[in-house]
Amino acid sequence: MNEIEIILKSIKDFFTSSMLKIALVPLIVTMVILYMLFFAAADFGITSLQEIAAASQNGQEVVIDENAPFYFIWATYLIVFLFKYSFTSWIAGFLLYTIGTVIVLQASVILSIVVIGFLTPMILSILHKRYYSHLKLHGHGSLLSPLWVMVKSAFVMIVLFIVLIPIYFVPVLNIIAFALPLYYFFHKLLNFDVSSTILSKEEYKEIYAKEGNNFRLRTLFLYFISMIPFATLFTAVYYIIYLGHAYFIKLDELSKSDINNDYKKEEKKEDIKLISN
Repeated sequence: MNEIEIILKSIKDFFTSSMLKIALVPLIVTMVILYMLFFAAADFGITSLQEIAAASQNGQEVVIDENAPFYFIWATYLIVFLFKYSFTSWIAGFLLYTIGTVIVLQASVILSIVVIGFLTPMILSILHKRYYSHLKLHGHGSLLSPLWVMVKSAFVMIVLFIVLIPIYFVPVLNIIAFALPLYYFFHKLLNFDVSSTILSKEEYKEIYAKEGNNFRLRTLFLYFISMIPFATLFTAVYYIIYLGHAYFIKLDELSKSDINNDYKKEEKKEDIKLISN
């Protein structure tokens, strides 16, 4: 089965009633969390900072509460300075809304991937019963393994964000520099969720050693889809289906290869017995 066939087959599976019902879970949970985060951010003073920005643009006097948190005072002085002049005001406004939009979009991607991780066994179980019931699943890892992978991947993502700061000021390259850490997190979580549910450690190492680049390209393709605003809220289940099919197919090939190798070994043993006799 070629890649186009896997993609089309995954789309067909995604639009089945059972998968569409599961797809509602990451949509609802992520929207609720983003809604709560929005009001939490508002409580931390974002609404006040927006009012200060508007007052600065209109030339009004800005009064700062001495009891306000230090980060709020610093942000206030910075906003007053930036919005005091028309040129810096335009740049600041553009960056504020652009960065804010990017953060919201990326937060929705990360939240959806984390939520879908809990549903991965259910999705892959449906695929297994429908197409691959002849295969034995040897999932690896413990209940804490996904949490460990998530924490480790998040740490590396943050480090990459810090290391790549100088590139953020270079046009075009800054887009790649900002996307790279997020793609790393995206790939690690998706790939682990699917592979650890289907394969044993030995099977995973054998398949990934040969097909690692192909699976990176697959998750990169899915990452591009996730860059469509809020697409991941609806398509996260498709990501699992698509990678699931890819791993199931490779497991099937590996199983057939092992059977052939065992058969050849048995033939050699029989030949040796005949020669010895």
